[in-house]
Amino acid sequence: MLALPPGLDPDLLRAFVLIAEGGSFTRAAERVGRTQSAVSMQIRRLEETLGQPLLVRTPRGVQPTPQGMWLLERARTLLALNDEIVGNFRAPPMVGTVRLGTPDDYALNWLPGILARFAEAHPAVELEVICVNSEELAQHFVEGRLDVTLISEGQEPRGVAAERVWRGPLRWVGSPTHGLHKRDPLPLALGRPSHCCPWRNAALDALRAQGRAARVTYNSATQTGCFTVALAGLALTVSTPCTLPQGLAWLGEAEGLPPLPEMGVLLLRHEASIGVPAADALAAHIAEGFRRANAPGVALAA
Repeated sequence: MLALPPGLDPDLLRAFVLIAEGGSFTRAAERVGRTQSAVSMQIRRLEETLGQPLLVRTPRGVQPTPQGMWLLERARTLLALNDEIVGNFRAPPMVGTVRLGTPDDYALNWLPGILARFAEAHPAVELEVICVNSEELAQHFVEGRLDVTLISEGQEPRGVAAERVWRGPLRWVGSPTHGLHKRDPLPLALGRPSHCCPWRNAALDALRAQGRAARVTYNSATQTGCFTVALAGLALTVSTPCTLPQGLAWLGEAEGLPPLPEMGVLLLRHEASIGVPAADALAAHIAEGFRRANAPGVALAA
């Protein structure tokens, strides 16, 4: 009879993922409520089962080996499926409606996979998705018209607690064939000045520091509007890393453009929705989706 390969204990995989993502045995032990020696023993058992070293200590902390990097993404997928199966059988079906707000570019680039996983786990929950700019989202949130919302850092309502789920570089975007980066003044498509857009301010401040003349020839309330103008070859714009529409490209130092600062994405929960199972579950799925994108071995679109 053909011998079956040994099974993988989800607890061992969970310990491995926590260490690989946090870079520390101590932090992983705190997360799972075990001693550091117990977590170390779990990793030894996992390595013995697979016959390969999975983690190595470096000056920057504990890092996955090449074999560990290969395992990491697969372990995340396996654990997510394990938790979904257990949760589905232990918990009653979740129902209700959740009002989710998001800027259009975040909806396109971040949310499809997140919402697909949420719908699979909670098919009876109805989502109402509102796509407008961050300033309008902040107003909707204050007025109680949103349960959960993503918003650009710097545009959150004053005094509202927020969770930063992502932070990364802002980058120049434009048509690679029109040579707009050579224009003087540089034509730009940016958020409306009335919206106090942090991306707009960052782009103009960077050009001003470089001593480069610029003129905002197109103002748009959405990223889609800015991309449309850039696709027409009429102006450059800026964006966080994403999958660009065909006909646009990332621009930067090679085109004589100044570096841009990092920008953040915030997750806001309305106090009335905290403790509501459907809203709690959606917020957890969103935070986990961004956490996966930030994890080692996961590359953002470039």
